[in-house]
Amino acid sequence: MPRPCVPPPALHAPLLSTLLRQYSAGSALTCDPVDQGLLNRGYRLCTTRGRYFLKHHFDPDTADPAAIERRHRATQRLADLGVPVAPPLAGRDGRTVAVVGGHAYALHPWIDGRHRHGGQLSTGQCARLGALLGAVHASLERVMPPKGRTPPATSPHPVESADPADTFDLIDDLLARVRRHRPADSFDELARHRLLERRRLLERHADRRPPRGGSVGWVHGDFHPFNLLYQGDAPAAIVDWDRLGVQPRAEEAVRAAAIFFVRPAGTLDLPKVRAYARAYRRAAGAAPSELAAAVHRVWWERLNDFWMLRWHYERGDTRADSQFPAASALAVWWTREYEAVCGAFVQ
Repeated sequence: MPRPCVPPPALHAPLLSTLLRQYSAGSALTCDPVDQGLLNRGYRLCTTRGRYFLKHHFDPDTADPAAIERRHRATQRLADLGVPVAPPLAGRDGRTVAVVGGHAYALHPWIDGRHRHGGQLSTGQCARLGALLGAVHASLERVMPPKGRTPPATSPHPVESADPADTFDLIDDLLARVRRHRPADSFDELARHRLLERRRLLERHADRRPPRGGSVGWVHGDFHPFNLLYQGDAPAAIVDWDRLGVQPRAEEAVRAAAIFFVRPAGTLDLPKVRAYARAYRRAAGAAPSELAAAVHRVWWERLNDFWMLRWHYERGDTRADSQFPAASALAVWWTREYEAVCGAFVQ
C-alpha cells in the first residue's frame, strides 16, 4: 500500500553544496522537502543550472550504493525502450549515486506532473494504465538478467502465502494492545471491530490458503498512484524503483488495481478494473488463469495483512491511520464479492 509521510528534514547547506558540485548542477537557489514518500526522502531543487529531484536513499533495506546503481542502469534501459521513467543523472565521476557522510543520494531531472487516483481516470485512461504496467513487465523481461541468475528480489511481498495460524496469533496480540490503549478512541473501536470480523472470516475460509506463487518475472515492486506522475492525461514518469525484483508479476497488477481503484467505502470500481486488466493482459501476454491465481493470492494476502494496525499499536506510528477504514473494509467486501472481482480481472 502507498504510505503517507511527513516532510523530510531540511538539508544542511554544506552537504547540499557538496552534492551539487559532484553533479556539476550549479548552486542551490531553493531546496524544498517533498512530502510524499516514506522509506526514502526527497527534495525539489532549483539551482542555477535547472530543476531537479534529489533523492536521499534512507531505507536501509534498499540503500546499498551498488544495488542502487544496478536499479539505475535498469531504468535507463527501460527509458531507451520508451518506458516513461526519469533516469538519474551521472556525476562527474560517471556514477549515478553520490555517497556523502555515509549516505547515498541520487539526482534526477524534475518532472512536472501530478499523481492521479483511479477515481480521477476515465475508463480509457484505466486501460492505458493497465497497458503501461503490462509494458513495464514485458520490457523488464527484455532488459534484465534471466530470472535464474538474479540476486534475491527486494520486494516486501513473500512468495509463500500467509499461514492463518500465525495470523490468529497476531490478531490476539493486536486485540490485547487495543484493550490496553488509553484513552480509548474511535480508532480503537474500529480496529477491534475489524480484528474480530477478520478472525471470523479467516476461520470460515482457512481452507482456501493458496499454494506458493506460480509464474514470476521482473516487477517494479511498488506500483501505486504516488509512484506515477501524469502530465495532463498521459503518464509522464514511473518513479521509485527501489523494490525492483523478481516476484509473481500478475500479483503486482492485482495489488496495483486494489490501490488505484479502491473507493472510500472499501469497494473496487469493477468496470475500471475490467478495462485495466484487459489492457494489462494484452500488453504483458498474461493468461486469464494467471490473473485468476493472482487475484486469489492477493485476496488472501489482504485477509491476513495488518500492517497499518501494527504501525499504530506496535510503533505508535499513526501516519497510515487514514487509510485503515477503506483498506480494512476492502478485505471484507472482496471476500463477499470474490467471484465478481475475479471476473473483472479475467473476462
